[in-house]
Amino acid sequence: QVQLVESGGAVVQPGSSLKLSCAHSGSLFSVDNWGWYRQTPGADRELVAVMSPSGSANSINITDSVKGRFTISVDRAKRILFLDMNDLKPEDTAVYYCNLRRPLTPTQTANYWGQGTQVTVSS
Repeated sequence: QVQLVESGGAVVQPGSSLKLSCAHSGSLFSVDNWGWYRQTPGADRELVAVMSPSGSANSINITDSVKGRFTISVDRAKRILFLDMNDLKPEDTAVYYCNLRRPLTPTQTANYWGQGTQVTVSS
């Protein structure tokens, strides 16, 4: 059973920092891809940062709009995914969702989502 619970969202001023956490209560497998997406009203959910199973630097994909400001990391022992967000901008305002993708077969992938946490950047 996969259950993802995000936390850390808040209302902050531009230039501030926040750290989001995603706790996974179930088992974590070496094939799991873990990442963060965000969504604003009326828009599609967009990828923010994702980490492949190896967790190495070259396995991380971060969207251009947050490169240099956001960092994704994972504590596999504690089964927690983090998103460090620095120099926040009003356009970062969104609901942030934790996502876990688990390959089941060569053609099937299970896709799990958390409930989301609101980040609002406003002066």
